[in-house]
Order: sequence, then structure tokens, then C-alpha cells
Amino acid sequence: MADSAAAPFDPRALAAKLHGLRRSRNQAPTAGFSLPADLRHAMDAQNFLAADEAIESNAWKVTVSPDGQAVTAPLHPYVQADSGAQIPWQRGTKFEAEIAVRLGRDLPIRREGSYSRADIVEAIDAVHLGAELLASAVEESGKISFLLFLADRLGNSGYVLGPRVPRSAVDTASGTPLKVTFNGQPLYDAPAQHPKGDVLTWLLDYANDGMRPNTSLKAGALITTGTLCGAIELLTPGEIEIAFGGSTYLRLALV
Repeated sequence: MADSAAAPFDPRALAAKLHGLRRSRNQAPTAGFSLPADLRHAMDAQNFLAADEAIESNAWKVTVSPDGQAVTAPLHPYVQADSGAQIPWQRGTKFEAEIAVRLGRDLPIRREGSYSRADIVEAIDAVHLGAELLASAVEESGKISFLLFLADRLGNSGYVLGPRVPRSAVDTASGTPLKVTFNGQPLYDAPAQHPKGDVLTWLLDYANDGMRPNTSLKAGALITTGTLCGAIELLTPGEIEIAFGGSTYLRLALV
């Protein structure tokens, strides 16, 4: 007897499993998941996960897939540093210091032509220092299935928005002195280094993605732009302090 056809992919079921693991601060191996077959399936599951987590903040991370497709995911929990920022810690938590930008006007999808970097800069209303925490529900993160990692909100487990920095930071962030301490011990003390050199690279890629939702990149949206210090694993809960450029500070607690 011929094998029955494989069951269709169920984005709701994948989202529910990811949500359960996140809620209990646990992980499962990639082999234990039903994998999305394409970007649409992954984003359907991500959207259901965001609904399960009741995410309401208009804060996002942008990056690109291994094959160069611009992708995004909501940041949650999202808190402001001046509110006494605390983010849950779990085994495998990693930390990234980043630059975030808030849009002052919409960046609608362009059907003719494309956005330039200057267009993106003109749309930015404010620039901030920020901290992203990463703890995927997938043991291997995105090493085996990037689409599963995308469904899991690109591994985001929290974001702390810090103080404003000069708008020129979008041009000068890479190379700016950056020091990160954890419980008073230095984790990073060197010039900031973005993976692409330019912190606006992935935002520009996403702005020019004709397949992104029409509701994306609206005025007021906050977009974080990628790590300036690599992804640093935090083996225990504790206190983080970021010093950017010697004059801007961001403090948060992992609890």
C-alpha cells in the first residue's frame, strides 16, 4: 500500500509548540519540529507566535537569510531602560549591543525604483543605543533550519531601548569605542563592529523588499539594526552595562 500523503504544514501548531517552549524557558532540537517549507510558512507561524505572546510593541529586528532574503521579526519583551529594565534569563541567553532607529515617516513599498541609503536616513526621526537578548526555543538556533529560526522570531528573547544618541551614529557606529561589562567584569572592550560595516544595510534591504507587508516600516516603528559586539553568551543572570562612545550608557538586568 502506498504511503499516505504527508500532513500539510500547520503554522498554528508550530507556533503553539514554540510558545510553550518559550513560556517554560526550554528548548527542543530542530528534529523535533515540523519544519516550514518556505518563507510564507515561516512567517505565518511567526505571526501566530506573536499573537500567542500578545505582542503589541511596534519594535522590530531586521536581518537577511542565508540566501539573501530580507526578513524581520518583532522584539519582545520590549522595555525602555529608564523604566528599570529587566529581561528574563535562561540557559543559552546571548546579548548584543545595537543601534536602533525610530522612523519619523512611512517607508511604503516602492513599485518603481528603490530606496537609497539617503532615503532611509531622511526617514529616521531618532537614533538610540539598544540591547537585544537572544534565546531561541530551537536548540540549534538557525544552524539547521533558518526558516524554523525565523518562525521563532529570529531567536529574540527581549529588547531594551536605551538613551538617544546623535543621528550621525548611523554613519559612525562602526569604529566607535564600545565597552560591555557583566556584573562588573568586561565582556567587550573594543571599537564597535557591525557585521556589514554599515548599520543601515539590513534595513535598506528590507525597505526594498517588494514582498514585505504593506503595514511594515510605518512612522513610529522602531527597528534595531544588528550587533556591534557579536553575540555574547551570558552563563548566569546578572547586570549589564554598555558604554558607547564614552558618554552614552545603558544598564539592564537579566533575572
